[in-house]
Amino acid sequence: MISKLKNLGPGLLFAGAAIGVSHLVQSTRAGADFGMGLLWALILVNIFKYPFFQFGARYAAATGESLLDGYNKLGKDVLSIYYILNFATMFTIQTAVTIVTAGIAFTLFGDYVSLESWTIIILVICISILTLGKYKLLDKLMKVIVITLTISTIIAVFIALKQNATPISFQQILPSNGLEITFLIAFMGWMPAPLDVSIWQSLWTIEKNKNTKQHNKKSILFDFNVGYLSTIILGIGFLMLGALVMFNSGETFSSSAGVFSSQLINIYTTSLGNWAYIIIGIAAFTTMFSTTLTTLDASPRAMAKTSQLLFKKSSKYNYNFWIALLSIGTVFIFLFLASEMGLLIKVATILSFITAPFFAIINYILISSKHTPKEWQPSKKLHILSWLGIAFLIVFSIWYLTTL
Repeated sequence: MISKLKNLGPGLLFAGAAIGVSHLVQSTRAGADFGMGLLWALILVNIFKYPFFQFGARYAAATGESLLDGYNKLGKDVLSIYYILNFATMFTIQTAVTIVTAGIAFTLFGDYVSLESWTIIILVICISILTLGKYKLLDKLMKVIVITLTISTIIAVFIALKQNATPISFQQILPSNGLEITFLIAFMGWMPAPLDVSIWQSLWTIEKNKNTKQHNKKSILFDFNVGYLSTIILGIGFLMLGALVMFNSGETFSSSAGVFSSQLINIYTTSLGNWAYIIIGIAAFTTMFSTTLTTLDASPRAMAKTSQLLFKKSSKYNYNFWIALLSIGTVFIFLFLASEMGLLIKVATILSFITAPFFAIINYILISSKHTPKEWQPSKKLHILSWLGIAFLIVFSIWYLTTL
């Protein structure tokens, strides 16, 4: 068990990427607006997305290749569609996670540094870590960050439960009007993460295996399952915090990054007391910083690999090119939409959910194809869960599109 814990890596990177906007922002807001009424959505979307995320680690471990290599084997058209989708969404996603991180930093350290300056500072720090420390430093940092967040969140929920005087209602709610349905789709879009993060998972698994030379199926799937379970537990935790502290309070979340971040941290300090402001503030900051960091690493890593496969060139459109372009694009979008954090997050999360069926179907086809060794292909139960997951994602996407 100890050796397994030491070898944890890509699974925690997945958790670091996932436990961010979907948890700190969307889950907390779901609890504040609906109480525990959307618990069903959180659990169902985690269950039905599970196979498609797991296939990223499974395929990389089985073949020594990323999902992008697999997409290329399925056809250039598949890889081209991913290339277009990722290019269309990566700037909005990066801006959404960076603006929340900057907002928390602004809240913690006061107005000595502007929100715009914090955005640039955070991006510079992330770029420095990724270009100098590379995967090894990213791997080590994530273990500390995820453990810190998990402990602080569980403590906050436990104390909030003890201080809560009214019974918790677990009556489930199916949103009916357009605004509620839009929120539901946005909530599920990034819960626990966009499905294209499965590609990141495959890339990180390959990087980890370069260092450990480990291709044991049980160990690799254990690593992924630990990370995935962490995202579910913390998602429920943030949902409960929103429900316990803000539901029926009359307070609503602001769409301004600075104001929202202050409200978010106050949710924790209301439960734990003012003494915990700095501790919880730092935990919230490290959570969003980890998401900003992992996203800034993964998108350029994926685009560089895709460019290499599509254009047979790795020198011009390499990792450094894409990380520079993504950083510049993030700053550009932020400067024009700094006051519209809520809109940015809504756009990014809805786009992620609408494109989810594509990634689910392609991942399933690839892991069940001749390109994956038989011993690594899914069990019958996982096949059934995959069929149900694809149906779930398609039905909810159609439901949302018909309500527009």
